[in-house]
Amino acid sequence: MTWHQALDDFKLYLKIECGLTENSILNYEFDIKKLIQYLFEFNNQSDPESIEEEELKQFIYAVSKVLNARSQARLISGLKRFFDYLIFEKLRKDNPMALIEAPKIGQKLPEVLSMNEIDRMIGSIDLTHPQGERNRAIVELLYACGLRVSELTNLKISDLFFEEGFIKVHGKGRKDRFIPINENAIKYINIYKDQIRIHQKTQPGESDILFLNRRGRRLTRAMVFTITKQLAKEANISKTVSPHTFRHSFATHLLENGADLRAIQQMLGHESIITTEIYTHLDKSHLKTVIDRFHPLSKF
Repeated sequence: MTWHQALDDFKLYLKIECGLTENSILNYEFDIKKLIQYLFEFNNQSDPESIEEEELKQFIYAVSKVLNARSQARLISGLKRFFDYLIFEKLRKDNPMALIEAPKIGQKLPEVLSMNEIDRMIGSIDLTHPQGERNRAIVELLYACGLRVSELTNLKISDLFFEEGFIKVHGKGRKDRFIPINENAIKYINIYKDQIRIHQKTQPGESDILFLNRRGRRLTRAMVFTITKQLAKEANISKTVSPHTFRHSFATHLLENGADLRAIQQMLGHESIITTEIYTHLDKSHLKTVIDRFHPLSKF
């Protein structure tokens, strides 16, 4: 089996069997193509079924000169999963990446916005601009529901169940979930939907998509990143702000105000509670408040 045949089969497996998103599959493909390119450059004739650990170590050493620790860790993880797939398909008996360790990386937590900073960003939106109401609705929704950027760009009008107080979100792995939405976010989404979007011409296949660009197509991930970055700049916020910043702020603020971690896990769409714990770090002052309030010895 050639590398390209194995890669095509692996991508199909990730899509159909694992239900991964196109972005996740592209990341795996990109990393495996790095290995293929390396082998081609050094005229290495090993195929996916015969390549050995030592050859892969040489490849990892070569790329480590140009990749940071986080990128190296992702590359190693992706290759391990690729060879696990070959074992699953009975094309190999072993995983040559099994003993290759990823570099240690510290957990990098996203910035958290304060309520004041979120209000300043919303206040900096130019509502006289044709996209002003749309951008306000986007920011309100990102913070109100903690959506991933892909979940926001793919949100449909038919996913809005405002009378019940929920929206339906299509998450990772084709898993749908319902998230409560507050009255404030509902108000601004309705203003955009009923006063602005209703007058837009939509492109074929986009008529049910909630957030559209000026050409009547759904927003790209890059465009949502640009919107949030620009609003942070105009609000004079020095933090690195992205759509994910609102997701992390959503989770952190809920936890700081006493929300149950399991409930936050469900709303964020995390399979593992461990992932939720990583997202929702707390400052020391809040932890002290929790101890003072709930530990029995604090009563004395």
